[in-house]
Formats: sequence, structure tokens, C-alpha cells
Amino acid sequence: MITSEPVILNIKNVGLSDEQFFHLCQFNEVWKIEQSAKDELIILPGSDLITGNREAELNGNLVIWNRQTQLGKVFSSSTIFTLPNGGKRSPDVAWVANERWDALSIEEQEKFPKICPDFVIELRSRTDSLTQLQEKMQEYLNSGLRLGWLIDPQNQQVEIYRQNQQVEILSLPTTLSGEDVLPGFILEVPNFP
Repeated sequence: MITSEPVILNIKNVGLSDEQFFHLCQFNEVWKIEQSAKDELIILPGSDLITGNREAELNGNLVIWNRQTQLGKVFSSSTIFTLPNGGKRSPDVAWVANERWDALSIEEQEKFPKICPDFVIELRSRTDSLTQLQEKMQEYLNSGLRLGWLIDPQNQQVEIYRQNQQVEILSLPTTLSGEDVLPGFILEVPNFP
């Protein structure tokens, strides 16, 4: 079993500014770097082929729905969102409604936008800590996330995150609904081995 885990560094005493974080990420395109709301710099391992394929499939389903509805913008895992609570996070799949995207200036759109996605998917790989992903999902909720799915192939379950509600855990769901956030979007959940 693969046991590599993210490297987490406490940067409170370093005082990394938003601009310095942006440049750090730009100069290190090979690394996936995030910053938690607790000022932890998180360097994540790259995706293996299985996880990369699963992530692409999930993103592709959302892109197809969004092309038909044209209700927002879809983002890949290389996009970093600066959350209102201070975290700088890269969901595996993200979506922002058009009216919120259009409210950003071009300059904001070209950096790490100060906006929380309306919808995210986090896909747990074999190297991901479930606890850390759950904390990340809570960070999105605290920043205004409307709907989020934490897909956990290892435990064959999906955790659904919604504003002002308890986390709902579904065992082996066959479909997931985008509810009122992504109207008409139904994801046929792949049978992950």
C-alpha cells in the first residue's frame, strides 16, 4: 500500500503574503500547494494514474452539464481559490455560478480568486487522509460552499456537505443530485474498485 502523505508546514511565523504564495505556486508548477485557514502550507503528492483518471471523469461530467446549461464556470484541480476564511484551496472539481464569477474583475480572475466555489468535489486517493479531507470540506462550508461531495472509494461512500445541515453519508450510491445548486445535474457514481 502507498503511504506517501502531504507535507504540512506551519507558516504562521513566516508571514507569507497572498502575493508571495501566488509566486511560490507559479514557480513550482509541478507541486500542488495549498494553504489551510490555520496557516499551514500543504504540499500534496501528485496524483497517480487511477486517481487522475477518476478526477478527469468527474470533471468531464460536470463540464458536459455546464455546457448545456451555461450556468457557471467549471474548474480543474490546478485552480486555487482564496477562501474568505484565509485558506487557499484546490478542489479536485469546482464550479462557480456565473453571477459570482462575473462579479470578479479580470485581474482577480487571473490570480487566485477571492471566492469560494458554489460546488466542489473532493476525491479521496489512497494517499489522502480522510480526516484532512473532511477538515478541508468543513473549511469550504465555513467559506460559503453551497454543496460539496467527498467521494471516498476506499470506504465505498460519499459524504454530502450542505450549508446549515449535518453531513449526509451515503454508502455505495448509484447517483448523486446537484440539487438546487446544479439544477438537473445527476452524476452516475462510478463503481470505483
